[in-house]
Amino acid sequence: MKIKHIYLFFTSLLLSTVINAQENSKEQDSIVISQKYGLRVGVDLSRFLRTALDKDYQGFEVVGDYRISKNYYIAAEIGNESKVRDEENLNIEGSGTYIRAGIDYNTYDNWFGMQNSIYVGLRYGFSTFSQTLNDYTIYTNNNYFDPDIRTDVIEESSLNASWIGLKLGIKAEIFTNLYLDINVSLRRLVSEKDPSQFENLYIPGFGRTNDFSEFGVGYGYTITYLIPFYKKKK
Repeated sequence: MKIKHIYLFFTSLLLSTVINAQENSKEQDSIVISQKYGLRVGVDLSRFLRTALDKDYQGFEVVGDYRISKNYYIAAEIGNESKVRDEENLNIEGSGTYIRAGIDYNTYDNWFGMQNSIYVGLRYGFSTFSQTLNDYTIYTNNNYFDPDIRTDVIEESSLNASWIGLKLGIKAEIFTNLYLDINVSLRRLVSEKDPSQFENLYIPGFGRTNDFSEFGVGYGYTITYLIPFYKKKK
């Protein structure tokens, strides 16, 4: 009789454990996963670092994006740059402002509670700038005379350029709503207005230019903060 009571006790305990497990499973299944939607704004840290380390460069850039769906973001970068290119026969400074705008697509499927991204983006860029020829050397194949260096400053303003670009990056949430972004971009010039007496050597927002290619590259390390406007079920 005693053994029968013990058997009934363990049977009831086992049944209650199974029932509790099923109830807990139902509670977990009923959890609603929500994702934040809002405006993310910040700055490009690489511009500040380059300004501090490179005496021939000054610049800053403000970045931002706005989430419009699960994987798509409207994005833009606005900045100002000044870069001196000291070449073998000339010294030119390009200085001006720019904007790059487009859309990013997140290819990464986050784990529960995470909002990181591995993204690809398209950009259209436009810049207004000036080019200043600080000095230049008159070319000659006669080495008998000393180099003919001209120091008359020539400045051309009201210049502009446009380009399209492909951007790849990784964005990680390091603290709540605070994101660190590392990215690279490939750009192709669409149009540019050259000075009347020389050519553009540096276009703000696009980068270095040369005679043999219309492509340019860029990189960035940005830090941004998300201002949540609302949440949406995943």
